[in-house]
Amino acid sequence: MSSSMSSGGVAAENAAARWLTGSPLIAVTLYLAVTGGLLVMAGLSIADVITHRQALAQTSDLLDQLRGRKGAAKNAAAMSAEHPGTPFLEGPTVTVAGANLLQRVATAVGNVGGSVQSSQVDVSGAQTKDGFVGLVVSCELEQPALQKLLYDLEAGMPFLFIDQLDVQVPQTTAQNEASTGHVRVILGVSGQWQAGK
Repeated sequence: MSSSMSSGGVAAENAAARWLTGSPLIAVTLYLAVTGGLLVMAGLSIADVITHRQALAQTSDLLDQLRGRKGAAKNAAAMSAEHPGTPFLEGPTVTVAGANLLQRVATAVGNVGGSVQSSQVDVSGAQTKDGFVGLVVSCELEQPALQKLLYDLEAGMPFLFIDQLDVQVPQTTAQNEASTGHVRVILGVSGQWQAGK
């Protein structure tokens, strides 16, 4: 019985071999189909591995940013390259630090085409005890320059804080239709001073 089964299996193999050798077109087509299927499977597997690696890299970057490692180092390097200087107001006394604060704000106003009308430095207020020096400045500048001024003050060095912002837009009347676009800004700015630095 086993010899008849083995002879039946051999006969089937012989029939398949005769069929494939009898028609080379069928054999080549079958070979190409199997090879193409294997190549497609290999390509899909490689694409899947690449997709998983990219997802892992993105997740790893996000985790580093959330932990404050990578993002803080990049942001600090970018900040120091873009805005050189120290983060604190410099000066041996609080009065000199106040003068440096006034000079910094007046320079920023001048850089955007504005002009300082008046200023008042607060070196004896309650903030001074906490190490902060305050300044209130009144200036005139063009309305589009206000955003540049605020960015320069808050993003530059030393670290400055906008405590007060009051913008007064001139009223236009029928006689004064050609408005100059200037606004009057009252700006309260403070910065930290460290004694002995």
